[in-house]
Amino acid sequence: MKLTAFKFTVPKEQIALYPSKDRDGSKLMVLDRKTGKIEHKKFKNIIDYFDEGDTFVVNDTKVFPARMWGNKEKTGAKIEVFLLRELNRDSLLWDVVVDPARKIRIGNKLYFGKDDELVAEVIDNTTSRGRTLRFLFDGTYEEFKQTITEMGETPLPHYIKRDLEPSDAERYQTIYAQHEGAVAAPTAGLHFSRELMKRMELKGIHFANVTLHVGLGTFRPVEVEDLTKHKMDSEQVIITSDACKIVNTSKDKKKHVCCVGTTTMRAIESSVSTDNHMKPYNGWTNKFIFPPYDFSIADRMVTNFHMPESTLLMMVAAFGGYDHVWNAYKVAIKEKYRFFSYGDAMLII
Repeated sequence: MKLTAFKFTVPKEQIALYPSKDRDGSKLMVLDRKTGKIEHKKFKNIIDYFDEGDTFVVNDTKVFPARMWGNKEKTGAKIEVFLLRELNRDSLLWDVVVDPARKIRIGNKLYFGKDDELVAEVIDNTTSRGRTLRFLFDGTYEEFKQTITEMGETPLPHYIKRDLEPSDAERYQTIYAQHEGAVAAPTAGLHFSRELMKRMELKGIHFANVTLHVGLGTFRPVEVEDLTKHKMDSEQVIITSDACKIVNTSKDKKKHVCCVGTTTMRAIESSVSTDNHMKPYNGWTNKFIFPPYDFSIADRMVTNFHMPESTLLMMVAAFGGYDHVWNAYKVAIKEKYRFFSYGDAMLII
């Protein structure tokens, strides 16, 4: 597959800038990956496609307020700092992305807060846009974490060009988020409401939690025409033995295993035993899934409608079949589905 095979244009008015009124009230396109048949439903109807003993695998990572605004020493230039991950807790070292990157050099100090109460020093260039910051903070780690949480903003994607609203902190987070560490939400999971999950549990449907801390690498543009040359950034994955037991039991009983989102799929496909079962894992993955690819664990998938030429779209095409998914996206545009993080959903069966 070539990069140009994933090029298309989303009408501006179909890019979702706000979430749907109710989490489970968004549209749901159901795509049969064998026949290509398409149905149009509401997300709450997803329960009708599953029975007792089926399992949904979800990513329980929690988004933290990763976007901060600082000022450069002397010039006072406004700098956006995106906290990617903690490198060293004792030294308060963080891997960050800064914008505009050209203004920031090693040794520069950045000031945060109304009264410059938080200071950070640039100590390394990790990439063209990335930097390593050392925060200079007198106090406990808990106090430091509280400070950056209060100063940070919910990291909505850049294409959502509007002011943050109080509801974004809650709606750009799944209801089952537990383990903080993501800089972007696993958006397929945003559609699940407490009421829907309760109904599913009463029907005998199981949920297995895995953790993949979503980094900006998931959204890094593919810049090579030959997809085999693209390198994914590594993201942290934690898969427990309890989750494996739930998933493997459904698999052994010939029940459906439905993966919620591309990040979840990357996580579980990164830890597969020789007999195609999920196994416990605690480490990192840079797995890049694109057509053709044989999936080992899940036989169904929930996903949003993704950006053109994105690695997320490529994985969906690998799972649903390129031709069927390509047609589904054409139908989604025609039927006015909403695209991207706050948009509508697709169930591939």
